[in-house]
Amino acid sequence: MRSTLFIATLITSASAFAQADLAGAPDLAKASGCYSCHANGEKVVGPAFAAIAEKYATEKDAAASLAQSIQNGSKGKWGRIPMPAHPSLSTAELKTLSTWVLTVKP
Repeated sequence: MRSTLFIATLITSASAFAQADLAGAPDLAKASGCYSCHANGEKVVGPAFAAIAEKYATEKDAAASLAQSIQNGSKGKWGRIPMPAHPSLSTAELKTLSTWVLTVKP
C-alpha cells in the first residue's frame, strides 16, 4: 500500500513538473522569434504550430527530430521557404520548444 502511494506521488509529481516545464514555452517561443514566422493555429510564413504537431503526431522521436530542425534549420519540409537555424538555443530550450510545439492544438 505504501509503495503504491509513493509511486502515485512520483507519477503526479512528474506530470506536474512536465506541465510546469512547458509553462514558459510560449514566452520562450516569442523571445526566440518563433512567432515571427509561426502562429498557433494558422500559417504565417511557416506552418502553424498545430499543423506541425499534427504532422509529427505519429513519429516516435518527434521532439528530437523537431529540436534538430529548430537548431539547424530546415528546407523543403513545408514548401520552398526555408526555416532559419537557431544555433544559439540551449539543449534545454530546444527540448522545451520542440516538446511544447507538439502539444499545440488548433
